[in-house]
Amino acid sequence: SPVHGRGFDMAYNVKDIGLLKWIGGNSFRTSHYPYCEEMLQLCDREGILVIDGAPAVGLNAGFTATGLLGGNPNGTWKLFKTAEHHRQVLRDMVQRDKNHSCVIIWSVANEPASQEDGAKEYFEPLLNLVRELDEQKRPATLVTYEGSNPVCCKVAEICDLLIINRYRGWYDTEGNLRGAAALLKGELEGFHKRCPDKPIMLGEYGADTIAGFHDINARIFSEEYQVDFLRAYGEVFDSLPYITGEHV
Repeated sequence: SPVHGRGFDMAYNVKDIGLLKWIGGNSFRTSHYPYCEEMLQLCDREGILVIDGAPAVGLNAGFTATGLLGGNPNGTWKLFKTAEHHRQVLRDMVQRDKNHSCVIIWSVANEPASQEDGAKEYFEPLLNLVRELDEQKRPATLVTYEGSNPVCCKVAEICDLLIINRYRGWYDTEGNLRGAAALLKGELEGFHKRCPDKPIMLGEYGADTIAGFHDINARIFSEEYQVDFLRAYGEVFDSLPYITGEHV
């Protein structure tokens, strides 16, 4: 806030939850660490659903290698020695937050190298740990990114539900929303075909916008492009009955 910076500000938390309810929202992901207990208490009272995420974001040594720069994108789980500390932060998260009624899903990581060899061996024990620690047996998962598609993803079968982040039409296929929607729908159908019994949720999607920038041709960064982007994604979600939720 302008007063407290990144510090705790209950008034702003109340305002944020009020705005979320005003637009018809009912849930959010913590991004990308567990939020303060006061926020969870507020969500308990206000009926907001929370996907509680561990502070494990971007565990991907080859992130640029999977994109534009080339290189070897298959070394993360040989290089990273984070499993023991990862187990500890998951214990801390579940122990602190397990009695909050607002918490409906545990997320053990965001956008790791889940397409690489070794990902299943790394994450399966962590998911099992969370399931063991939570007596209520809430679903446990991790959130994957565009580099982990239905063909190469190594962790889909070990998650209780699939949560994916997608920015088709923003980070790629910019300006071509028809093409972006086709790519998005194809990936969602691919995951459903691979895991037909698992719900699928969008963890992140969206297009950035300069407030007040308008263009009759809906150019990138215009408010019109953002509206068209969200509409295109919404039409895809509405056409697939196994999509159970979305977060912008």
